[in-house]
Formats: sequence, C-alpha cells, structure tokens
Amino acid sequence: MAQAPMGRSWLFVPGDSEPKLAKVASAGADAVIVDLEDAVAPEFKPVARRQARDWLAAHRTQLVEGRQHSHWVRINSLATPWWREDLAAVMPAAPHGIVLPKATGPEQLQLLGAEIYELEGRHGIPNNSTRIMPLVSETPAAALTVSAYATAMLPRLAALTWGAEDLSLALGASRKRDEAGEWTDAFRMVRATMLLAAHTAGVLAIDTLHSDFEDLEALDRIARAARADGFHGMLAIHPAQVPVINAAFTPSEEERAEARAIVEAFATNPGSGALSLGGRMIERPHLDQARRLLGLVS
Repeated sequence: MAQAPMGRSWLFVPGDSEPKLAKVASAGADAVIVDLEDAVAPEFKPVARRQARDWLAAHRTQLVEGRQHSHWVRINSLATPWWREDLAAVMPAAPHGIVLPKATGPEQLQLLGAEIYELEGRHGIPNNSTRIMPLVSETPAAALTVSAYATAMLPRLAALTWGAEDLSLALGASRKRDEAGEWTDAFRMVRATMLLAAHTAGVLAIDTLHSDFEDLEALDRIARAARADGFHGMLAIHPAQVPVINAAFTPSEEERAEARAIVEAFATNPGSGALSLGGRMIERPHLDQARRLLGLVS
C-alpha cells in the first residue's frame, strides 16, 4: 500500500455527484473524503456507494503534483442502518481510511475496526492498513468523551477531527463564534480537548471546516491560526478552499531555514540539552519540533 501524504487539506465530495467526483482528484487536496453521509439523501445512498467504490478503484494510484493523495470515505454513523452496507460497498476498493461521523467514543471505533478487519481479510487487504478518523463532537454526549481518545487502544486511529455545525444544532446555539470571530466557550473547549487528545495519542489533529466557502480571506486567517495552535490540517467543503488551506499549513522557507539551523546546531553539539541560537535559548523539544517540520520524523 502506498504511503499516504500528511494531511493539510481534507476535501469532502458527495458520493452521489458524478460531476463533482470527476473533478475532485485535481483539486490538490492531500486527502479526498467521498461522503456517503450528510451530503447524500437516503434514496441516493445506493448509487453513492457504487460511485464511491468505482471512484476509489479508478483513482487509487493517481498522482497529483508528483505525489499520491489519500482516499477516504465518510460512512453513515453507527446509529443508522446504513453503515455496514457502506463498508461492504467501498472496502473492495481499499480506501486509505474511513471517516466515522457522530462518533460517541472509542468503543465505537473498536466496533468499526472489527468490521473493517473482517472485510480486509475477505478482500485481500493487509490487516490494519485501513485507518479511521472519527468526528468526535457532534453531540453534547460525544463531546464529553473526547479526552478518552487520548489513551484508548485504537491501532487504526489516524487522526481526530471535530464538527461545530451538528454540535451547534444539538445545543440549540444561535452562534458559534463571538463578535471578534473567535469560538464561543463550548466550541473552544471541544476544539482544545480534541487537539490535546490527538497529540497525546500521536495522531493528526484536523480542525473543523469553515462553512462560508466564499470567504477565503477569513479561511486564510482561520487556517493559519489553526496551524499556529498546533493543528496539522483542516477540513474543506469546496475545492476553492484547498489551496488556501494548503498554503496556511505549509511551512515557509524562513521556518524551514530556522528548523535546519536548529537541527544543525544540535548535530554540532550532540551532547547538549540546551543551546543558544540567534540570541535565544533552544532545547531538545525545539529539536523535535524542527525535525517534524522538516519531515525527518513521522
């Protein structure tokens, strides 16, 4: 199985739309998520499953800008009667991973993992190669379980992400952001807890989507703030959002130069725990961060 790229941009595309599926591979997203859930009405789910499988099979090895983008499928939640049919339809095409919406806690990921394991064996897919990314906050009860992902035994877990839209509806909230454009308390708490849980678990932290896909200026500000906060990437709902997100989560040449200088400084002084560089003190955690930025560690 090819190594999937690190995920800056995760672009949703409705599984029942042939025109959108035909264009999405060229959008430049690090990860494409074929959606079988919210974007697809119940009567169109069978055709969406079939089109998702065919798209995955056709684009499995396609390269974009010299690299492979990863292919994911958002199935329906485990509370619905549709999720097993979703898996049965798409697993023969070996997606890189499954996005689980409305996840209620780690126990659901264990159940989903067991189902995927059976399907991997049936279709000759290497065991545990299909990863999982749950949406962990779409109900108030689910939001209270987010910290449990930090220490749960979940070998398929690749990333955590969260959703503000469904949580807002569940809360009956009339706003998600305040007058300054910042998340209000409940959403800020969920976002921060998810970020901490992802880093504790050693998986990617993916920030939620920006719903106004026409406001690219606001998206740029939000995406850059997310990267500064420690997120690895962000969800997208329109191809126009992809280049903005990719740019925001791509280290600048100045950042890369500083990271190279930190790595070189510690290479020159291998026994040192702390060094002075450019008038500031750097320590081993700075080296770890620099190595991650340069892609020297996974």
